[in-house]
Amino acid sequence: MLENDVFKRISEKREKMSKSQKKIANYLVEHAETAPFLTASKLAKNAGVGEATVIRFAVFLNYKGYPDLQRHLQEALKRKWTSAEVFVRTTDQNEETSNTFKEVLSDDVQNLKTTLKQIDPSLFQEAVEDIIKAKRIYIIAYRSAASLGLFLEFYLDLVLQNTERVRQADGVSEHLLDITEDDLVIGFGFARYTKRTVEALKYVKQKGAKTIVITDHLLSPLVPYGDKTLIAATEINSFIDSFTAPLSVVSALITAVTRSEHEKVESRLKDLEGLWENFDVFHE
Repeated sequence: MLENDVFKRISEKREKMSKSQKKIANYLVEHAETAPFLTASKLAKNAGVGEATVIRFAVFLNYKGYPDLQRHLQEALKRKWTSAEVFVRTTDQNEETSNTFKEVLSDDVQNLKTTLKQIDPSLFQEAVEDIIKAKRIYIIAYRSAASLGLFLEFYLDLVLQNTERVRQADGVSEHLLDITEDDLVIGFGFARYTKRTVEALKYVKQKGAKTIVITDHLLSPLVPYGDKTLIAATEINSFIDSFTAPLSVVSALITAVTRSEHEKVESRLKDLEGLWENFDVFHE
């Protein structure tokens, strides 16, 4: 086990650890199969330390933050856990649900803070410019990530009129057959990553299209196929991913695009208002 990078770092730095840091280190070593799936708050509770101490511990080990440490801990496992196994390892059968609301929202606050630190504003702006310059925009988002793709598609196509989400997984080749270097593909993928997403991104890269990847970690299999990669934290104590931070990234992209194309968007929205009023779309 000490051959793994995480535990090797723990071993090498143990002498310099504070009492609280040693509590965390001991918990990670003693619970190597369950600890990787705990959020910072849950790990702190289980180890008997403060959440801030857990976050500082990750930095102490020379990781970018707790999500980075967590992903390396997960990679250290000999195999990937199924959703059922993750559920068992992150959920206490006798645990009260009365604190779930506060726990999940608190974890999402941390996810937002982590995401804010992880995304370089200049990289974000480059992604916005790629969206504006694209002739056609294709969105690849399968399974639960389809919710993010649907939201992005709705608003980009509403104002830019050039965006399409690839809906049928079996129809990937038909949708992307005529893709060119002037087009942009935005791919969403979060653990556990779907093969179709990776394969589709690999294909469009071979065709020369520009790509933006929105994913949860630099170790994601989508990263090698992204010209621009935006990392959003998704960890909560559950077998599901939280899309609070990724959705905020999507909202920021839409807002930035519309601000950059102010006159075009204003004209488009005025035309749409007339259409909506004519067809009595909204409830008064």
